[in-house]
Amino acid sequence: MLPYADTWAMQQHLDEISRHVKRGAHAVLLLDRAGWHTTDKLKVPRNISPIFLPSRSPELNPVENVWQIMRQNWLSNHVFDTYNDIIEAAREAWRKLIAQPETITSIGMRQWAHIR
Repeated sequence: MLPYADTWAMQQHLDEISRHVKRGAHAVLLLDRAGWHTTDKLKVPRNISPIFLPSRSPELNPVENVWQIMRQNWLSNHVFDTYNDIIEAAREAWRKLIAQPETITSIGMRQWAHIR
């Protein structure tokens, strides 16, 4: 977890994803058009291809639904005393979510993305 969403943080994110892509494989990363996603200052690793969603279309981005689930179930209606308390609450919420792979699958499913 990082305290800012900016170009530096996005570069760290891309580099971390790249390190975990299996040799010979390629990752496709779905992104909104936040400035730190689209800047020419990023050095996108060769094993990652970004796909940019249309502007102002959060309903197309499954990660928005992930945050909604986390807020609704574990992060809303709290007052945190310190930044570290926020980080720890987010970590705990993430641990709870990843312990539910079926929930993650259902959050990310889009009927329109499946060909029958």
